[in-house]
Amino acid sequence: MPFKFIHLTDTHLANPGATLYGLDPRARLDAAIADINKHQSDAAFAVVTGDLTHWGEPQSYANFAEAMAALKMPYIAMVGNHDKRVTCLDALKAAPRDSNGYVQGTRTTEHGLFVFLDTLDETSHAGEMCAKRLGWLASTLAAAPADMPLVVFMHHPPFPVGVHAMDEIGLKQSAEFAEVIAPYRARIRHLFFGHVHRPIFGSWGRIPFSTLRGTNHQVWFELDQSAPHLASHEPPAYGVVLIDDENLVVHSHDFLDTSLRFPFAPPAGVDGRDYALNFRAP
Repeated sequence: MPFKFIHLTDTHLANPGATLYGLDPRARLDAAIADINKHQSDAAFAVVTGDLTHWGEPQSYANFAEAMAALKMPYIAMVGNHDKRVTCLDALKAAPRDSNGYVQGTRTTEHGLFVFLDTLDETSHAGEMCAKRLGWLASTLAAAPADMPLVVFMHHPPFPVGVHAMDEIGLKQSAEFAEVIAPYRARIRHLFFGHVHRPIFGSWGRIPFSTLRGTNHQVWFELDQSAPHLASHEPPAYGVVLIDDENLVVHSHDFLDTSLRFPFAPPAGVDGRDYALNFRAP
């Protein structure tokens, strides 16, 4: 069986009972957790790649922690541009901490070293990796055994994704980040990030990457730089990641989808062509 873990991102919890852009972020996170517990309980852990809260308030982190307590597996909590670093670290034992007080850490798995990065700049929505954070990353990668695969997690993408408004608030030190990871690129099996609230998959300098919709609101898909920057109520999602020695597969699951489900195969005695052409919903 492949190794499995869950990717969640951009939960944007507000204080208990509050709605955000017309949606209830706590109810939607609760629904994601219930679905994970029901269908993906064999996963080893979950990773939440930042924007845990919308305004970084202590009550919002308590709300997040209460929701995540229902998850039937460990989780790693990372920070994004809507978070507050100290408040997060004070509230969540699941948030890693490096020697400089940043929300960074690692987890060794049977399929390599998972590296969790802090790209929060509390003065901007753009991402930042200062010299201390880049130094920690360089030391961490250098200390890993030479044959150990790497899987990297961060909130901000370190390259443009084509959605102009989000590219303007991507990682500011993309060149410096690329320089630090350059000696290890061949060993990085995947890069996971959040921030853009879109299902996007591809490769960056031959490193495969993926990101997902958040669990509350989304960013509307628009590549025209002159178009307005819009949020949307597109369906929320979480990721199910399957890894073995040869493959890494990311499934994006719209956990609140209620569209019709039906058998591909016709009922006994019914011609398959007739079933498909004259299908009637039950």
